[in-house]
Amino acid sequence: MHPAPSSRAESWRRFTDPALLFLALGLLWEKSVDVFGIKRYLLPPLSQVLDSLWTNRMALLVQSWVTTQEVLAGFALAAVGGVLLGLAIHAIPVVRRALYPLIVVFQGLPKIALAPLMVIWFGYGDTSKVLMAFLFAFFPVVIATMGGLAGTPAHLVEHFRAIRASSWTTFRRLYVPSALPSIMDGLRSAMPLAVIGAIVGEFVGSERGLGHLILEANANARTDYLFAALVVISVVAGLLYLLVELAAKRIWWRGL
Repeated sequence: MHPAPSSRAESWRRFTDPALLFLALGLLWEKSVDVFGIKRYLLPPLSQVLDSLWTNRMALLVQSWVTTQEVLAGFALAAVGGVLLGLAIHAIPVVRRALYPLIVVFQGLPKIALAPLMVIWFGYGDTSKVLMAFLFAFFPVVIATMGGLAGTPAHLVEHFRAIRASSWTTFRRLYVPSALPSIMDGLRSAMPLAVIGAIVGEFVGSERGLGHLILEANANARTDYLFAALVVISVVAGLLYLLVELAAKRIWWRGL
């Protein structure tokens, strides 16, 4: 059975509309620099940024891979740890009483302030950057998991009790499917935050990665190179978000 023409048109519009918007913004950017006489060291035209992107493509590719590895490692730790802790807080009253206040406190703590401490404790290597990505992404996953589990419909819980379903069956067949949409929303929110965390870690103390490259470009007053790095960061963040989105849809349709 082939999709309806309207469905195909809607699918195309999901890609063409953002593409046209980006094209319009790019043209506006390019022309505004000349029309308003903006100094190029303050805001280089898009053509200059694209030229820098091509000229420095190998360096940008290498450094983007470094940052991507840090982000993926931190996100994986946050996803697994956040879901498990959310499950434990929901299921075990002692854990909930002990850890929930700490979760609230640490959720409000500015994570950027921890970056220098991570460098002091773990050095200038990748570990401190992975931990920063983890810290930025962890708490949204915990909160989303707890919220999803708490939102399980009460009448369904009573139904599972009435049929004398085991705790494992209730957990697997009721609580997890009920919480899954909220958990996936938490993971979607966590991925861009993991990117921010890794970049912040590279800003504070690193000898490689896109964050270090941005600082290097800034020190040398290479604004075009700096913007090129920002473009790459945006692309990396977008692709990683898309990866989470595709994984979420696959898990949802396959079921558990």
